[in-house]
This record gives sequence, C-alpha cells and structure tokens, in this order.
Amino acid sequence: MEEIAQVYSRALFEAATEQGKTDLIRDQLGAFADALDRSSDLRTFLFSPYFSSTEKKTGLERAVTDSDVTFDNFLILLIDQHRMPAIFRIRRAYDALWEDANKLLPVTITAAIELDDETVRHISDQIGAQTGRRVEVTTEVDPEIIGGLVVRVGNSILDASIHTRLENLKKNVAKAA
Repeated sequence: MEEIAQVYSRALFEAATEQGKTDLIRDQLGAFADALDRSSDLRTFLFSPYFSSTEKKTGLERAVTDSDVTFDNFLILLIDQHRMPAIFRIRRAYDALWEDANKLLPVTITAAIELDDETVRHISDQIGAQTGRRVEVTTEVDPEIIGGLVVRVGNSILDASIHTRLENLKKNVAKAA
C-alpha cells in the first residue's frame, strides 16, 4: 500500500507542479482527507466495494464542490482504480514531497514547561542555519521530561531531557553494581 501511495502522490505532485498548483492541491487533498477522517459514512461509501464506481463518482460530485479540476480528476482516478482507501497515505506522501520541494523541515520541541517565543525562534534559527532549510516548529509540553528539551528534527531526535539523563544514570549505576 505504501508503494501505491508513493506512485499516486508523485503523479499528483508532478501534475500540480506543472500547473503551479502544488499549494492549492495540498490544501484540497488535506481538506478532503480530513473530511473523510471525520465521516465514517463517507469513508464507508467511498471505500466499499458494494458501491459502483459510477455511484461513487456521482456522490463525489455532490460532496466535493469548488475544487480544482486536477484534484477532481485525481479523485476520479482513485475511484476508477479502486485506490480510494490509500488516500490517507497519499496525503502523507504528498505532504512529504511538498515539504521537500519547499525546503521545509518539520521540527518538534518538547519541554517540561511552555517555552517563550524568543527561545523557540532562537532554536528554529539555529536549526535552519545548520540545515539550510526553512524550519516549521511545533512545541509541546510534557512535564514528565522534568527539564531540558527533546528536539525532533525530521526523523532525528536529540534528547537532552533530565528524565533521560536520570534514566541513563540509573542504568549505569545498575551495571556497576
């Protein structure tokens, strides 16, 4: 299923790029996937083999309005190829392609307390300078880390939390005993 999502997302991204609509298609794909995620009836209808492709296309025309023709054609293709259940994976793969094309690097900073904007901006600027990418930061509060920070940059994690240091110290003491 992942390979299917990669193929379809790449095709959609390339079509959107040719037309200069990558942002628009990303927004519409996200809105559609979110609507599907919220509505079990809509998911059942579009994912079920009991409804014909014609019925699904008719339902889609009623449910999706004011969308781009490229996006409409993409949804019809998914219905015709019986690939609609892959829509959530396609969205994630499209988002990854969009982030890469826009040199966007997702960063999550977790701290024991709410960080002030200046601290977040400083960390973001440092990561951006080191990676040469535009950084998109989200922050989380987790009192269990006690202090310090856990920074997730893409798929890498820098864990400088007091909780982790204490756990490592406990393991080292246990080994020494």
